[in-house]
Amino acid sequence: MLIERVIGNVGNEEEIAGKKTEWIELDWEELSKRILRTETDHGTDIALRLNQEEPLQYGDILYEDAERRIAIRTKLEPVIVISPKNMTEMGKAAFELGNRHTPSLIDDNEIVVRADHTLNTLLDEVGVAYEKTERRFKQPFKYRGHSH
Repeated sequence: MLIERVIGNVGNEEEIAGKKTEWIELDWEELSKRILRTETDHGTDIALRLNQEEPLQYGDILYEDAERRIAIRTKLEPVIVISPKNMTEMGKAAFELGNRHTPSLIDDNEIVVRADHTLNTLLDEVGVAYEKTERRFKQPFKYRGHSH
């Protein structure tokens, strides 16, 4: 199946009663590709040839008919979720992550970073609570250039 444009986004309705959702699972790096050959989780062969400037996003709908729709979601990734108890712990954790140029997402009362075994020792030294788990990211890590 050849897909040339995004037709919508699932928003918060990942599943709809009476309609099957087939997912194309991509890495974050693949979200910005314009030409891609892949399969859905149900085995449907998909060829993407997109004309849009914006990268694909979690939930983008690529195809829809009466019985099914095909949408984008990110793969589960191993992450470290840091849960500071107060502003002091937040500051220490943020300083150390920034000092290492570690891309991170801050949401509510947690900092999420891609799993890296070298961070465990660092976080233990800082004394902040953290857990290793898996997540699907709904927003990309943003890399910002810098110079010294």
